[in-house]
Amino acid sequence: MPIEILLVEDNDGDARLLREALLVANKNAQLHVVTDGTEALSFLKYQGKYLDAPRPDVILLDLHMPKMNGLEVLAKVKADPWLKTIPIIVLTTSQRESDISQSYNLMASCYLTKPTELEELQSLVKSLNDFWLSKVKLPKQKEPVL
Repeated sequence: MPIEILLVEDNDGDARLLREALLVANKNAQLHVVTDGTEALSFLKYQGKYLDAPRPDVILLDLHMPKMNGLEVLAKVKADPWLKTIPIIVLTTSQRESDISQSYNLMASCYLTKPTELEELQSLVKSLNDFWLSKVKLPKQKEPVL
């Protein structure tokens, strides 16, 4: 059974590297990439071109993006009764204490800093896979309330 992952990432290079590392870590992973927070909410709420989008099992969320930043997305998702149970893994370059604190205050499942080296990124993605995509048990979701 495929594992649906929504990656919210505005950097094409980072998205490509994450996709490649994820394919190595888990052949069942289906990665869906959106490039900003507004597009992420459209995906999650089945709007526009995302009418047939799957409900993600996990969201990988960058913080610093155009239109709507990751903290705003996190707040909106966690305020939505149908979406709030989706684990959100903040995956960003920011090491600012304020970003870390705000993310956890908004109920992020965890906060990870993107490594700068390819080998470190592959190791991080493998760890993510081994825990979030292989071990964690999530509740079954009913149909969305639109």
